Amino acid sequence: MSDTAGPHPKMLHVTRNLAIPLDELRWRFTTSGGPGGQHANRSSTRVEVLFDVERSASLGPRQRARLLERFGATVKAASGDQRSQARNREVAMQRLAERLSGALRTRRGRVATTPSAGARARRLEDKRRRSQLKRQRAGSREPDS
Repeated sequence: MSDTAGPHPKMLHVTRNLAIPLDELRWRFTTSGGPGGQHANRSSTRVEVLFDVERSASLGPRQRARLLERFGATVKAASGDQRSQARNREVAMQRLAERLSGALRTRRGRVATTPSAGARARRLEDKRRRSQLKRQRAGSREPDS
């Protein structure tokens, strides 16, 4: 999922079927909060990467529809965890690729199955045992005086 993998080094590889050219991504840089002293206050190391789903030429119609349904017109990922802007760029691109691939993954529907005869028999036997245990407890009470 890095920008250097595969035959096209200027691409963000999301899935086997989707690679986004880096020029389709927009970047925003701000100062990151938290500890770091003067470096954190003066350096724009926090990175936010934005991907415009509606205008992207690299998406197919079904991919675009699925992403619009899940995220809307723009997908955003950010990173301010690292001290260097270059490393935050890498982390933000990885996060964007993970979000996109997760949204594009189709989930198989659940297939309803019937319980086996053995499973039904075990369930009924457990119910009988439990019922018998409760009956024994109820019979052993002494009346309060």
